[in-house]
Amino acid sequence: MKVAVVTGPGAVELRDEQLGPLAPDDLAIGIAACGLCTMERRLFTGEKAIYPVAPGHEAAGHVVEVGTAVRGLPGVAQIGDLVAVDLWDRCGVCRPCRRGRSAVCTRPQGAQLSDGTIAMGAGLADFLHIPARNAYRIDAPVEHAAMGEPVACAVHSVRLSGLHAGDRTAIVGAGYMGRLHLAVARAHGAAPVGLIDVSAERLAQARSAGAGWTSEPDRALEVGGPQDVVFVTAGTAGAVERAVDLVADGGTVVLYGAFPKDLAARIPADAVHHREISVVGVLNQEPEDWRTAAGLISAGTIASDLDALVTARFRLADVGAAFAHATDNPVFRVIVGNRL
Repeated sequence: MKVAVVTGPGAVELRDEQLGPLAPDDLAIGIAACGLCTMERRLFTGEKAIYPVAPGHEAAGHVVEVGTAVRGLPGVAQIGDLVAVDLWDRCGVCRPCRRGRSAVCTRPQGAQLSDGTIAMGAGLADFLHIPARNAYRIDAPVEHAAMGEPVACAVHSVRLSGLHAGDRTAIVGAGYMGRLHLAVARAHGAAPVGLIDVSAERLAQARSAGAGWTSEPDRALEVGGPQDVVFVTAGTAGAVERAVDLVADGGTVVLYGAFPKDLAARIPADAVHHREISVVGVLNQEPEDWRTAAGLISAGTIASDLDALVTARFRLADVGAAFAHATDNPVFRVIVGNRL
């Protein structure tokens, strides 16, 4: 089979890889589509210099073989089923996993291809072997199924926020994850939901997608008023302080976006105390979130939102062009796959 490997800044190639025998508890997946996220783009540009590496963790495809221990087992995807695949390798035994917080499992992530290449998902490939427990059946277009992982992340973010139906909600950042937070928050009954960004084009797109209001950062409080929940999906300087200023008494600020490791934020401790503000960090997703995400996607609840977020499609053979397009142009999601 073929698998895409990033070998250096601006360099990606397709390598031959031989999959071993299928383990009894595993499924063989014929990958239909895989999204290029921020991590893949950073690997390609050299911002994240880990080489050689086989990336691709937003993958979906059809089951082509079922391990002997799970064949015919109720609830397990079987041959022909379309599934989204969870490539986060939860150990189940570390302290966070035992506490039900497997999103921050302490087991080192990643694997290796047969030649020693680091595999960070390796979903930009023809096939994958995955544990059956990590496959979620989805009845939807394959492009939507390939968004299962980021949708699950947005679901996790909304769940940890404690959002209730009717909560006034703001999202800082109108990029891909900001738009998914918009879709998931609205699906959970948040109203109204505002989007905050520096890009007039992104704000116009957010309004078309159902945002109740939009604003540039400096005018957010004036335009939207105090918010019960504020999601920060763009990890930029000043975003945390702005979110704290924007959140209402008793509200929650969720830090979802990745921040530079050396970026510090100044939050008034007395304001957090007297206003009972919660500040919550969100990194990943958990099985509960995957089940919700698969349900939302299969039900078609956020179908129009997902359609609007597919920027371009490329065949696996053209994966180099896909990476170049994703890094050289303003995009939401570039999708790569041979079965689109």
